[in-house]
Amino acid sequence: MSTGKPDAPSVERNRDAILDVLGEAFTHTKSVLEVGSGTGQHAVFFARALPHLSWQTSDREENLDGISAWLDDTGLPNTPPALAFDVNGAWPTTAYDGVFTANTLHIMSFEEVRAFFTSLPSITAPGATLVVYGPFNYDGQFTSPSNATFNDWLQARGAHMAIRDFEAVDALAAEAGFHLVDDRAMPANNRCIIWRRTAP
Repeated sequence: MSTGKPDAPSVERNRDAILDVLGEAFTHTKSVLEVGSGTGQHAVFFARALPHLSWQTSDREENLDGISAWLDDTGLPNTPPALAFDVNGAWPTTAYDGVFTANTLHIMSFEEVRAFFTSLPSITAPGATLVVYGPFNYDGQFTSPSNATFNDWLQARGAHMAIRDFEAVDALAAEAGFHLVDDRAMPANNRCIIWRRTAP
């Protein structure tokens, strides 16, 4: 790892499993907005493996230097400069036919999750694909003891953080015009959920 490049060990553990899903979900997709790119490691891994995509990273301003370090070091032709982006602020004016986000919904407040879904139609058209990776609860229940422990850790960091209920998130997606396509079990009690936008 080069100096100045942030490193999230979890990326090494989950990237191959996520790529298997993205390779199918984004087969006919041309441009993806990644919301909350974090370190940038996912972006360069997926963009290298899926060269037919333009992979647009984005995150809050304080994370852009780390993302840029990975983009610059890798030098891929399909990773434009990272965007400064917060779901509470102005959204990009570019349209995308794919959106991906990993391990973000449990960090956002639920109102921010709602804002995320409410604004998705402004950057997508019918047929666009949304893929969300992370832990979810079902029927109000944790899917594993480790997820319950993780939720306690989140709550200790901030009362607004929590593992989200799938049913509540799916309802927000439906309100935004996205229908559920698939919900796949992933390693470490995570999920990869795929929605596709229909007519408004």
